[in-house]
Amino acid sequence: MGFRYLNQVASADHIKEFLELADLAAGAGEDAGNVFELSRRLEGNPMTRCLRILQRDPAAAALIQSRRLCGPYDAAALKQLPKGSLGHTYATVIEAMGYDIGFFPDPAFYNNLESDADYVNYRVYATHDIHHIVSGYSLDNFGETGVISIAVGQFNFPGFSFINLVGLMLGFFGTGKTDEEFDTDEEYAGSIGYIFDLITQGIQMGLKAKPLFPVIWEERMGQNLEELRRELGIEPVREGPYSWSTNPAIMAALA
Repeated sequence: MGFRYLNQVASADHIKEFLELADLAAGAGEDAGNVFELSRRLEGNPMTRCLRILQRDPAAAALIQSRRLCGPYDAAALKQLPKGSLGHTYATVIEAMGYDIGFFPDPAFYNNLESDADYVNYRVYATHDIHHIVSGYSLDNFGETGVISIAVGQFNFPGFSFINLVGLMLGFFGTGKTDEEFDTDEEYAGSIGYIFDLITQGIQMGLKAKPLFPVIWEERMGQNLEELRRELGIEPVREGPYSWSTNPAIMAALA
């Protein structure tokens, strides 16, 4: 049988490890700490591949070597920046969603950034919410798959790649309805079609955009968001339940 190769990879240890990681990924929506822990544990071959991609970019390689920290940010100070700027938009959207802009990963959780992999994991999560703002993907479950897929497209970030795989698996075992039969956006967002579309869309956005990993966002907070998007080659999502631009509370806060 052509499937014999599965015997080589589906060892008891591999299956046990996969199930443990899948459990972390499945609970990521309830506890962001699951995502942090998941990425810490994916520091074998998947992270080696990710680091090789990042090291090809001189700016990314220099940033990794420097171990530069980022954030947390002062929401009040950011809201004093001009309307339409990255910083003003970032702080306003986070506040409108009821999130804490000071929620940042602790370097100590990542072994005080001793290895390159530790630093990459730290920086990806420290800049994650900014990627939501720049890309247009909503900061709730509707847009999460899209935004994490940008990092998958750009440098194969293993934590997010694994979450995408688990998302597709859970969508496969979901409801038996077709895409046309869903009654609510919440129900549709758990379908395999929705998840696949956002993965594809996010990966394509990442492939088309300039490298986002080495962008020093704190130096761009005063820049007009639309200007920054054009500079980075990002055409943000502006329609659909997965875009924060369609959230009435956010748009009212930004008005």
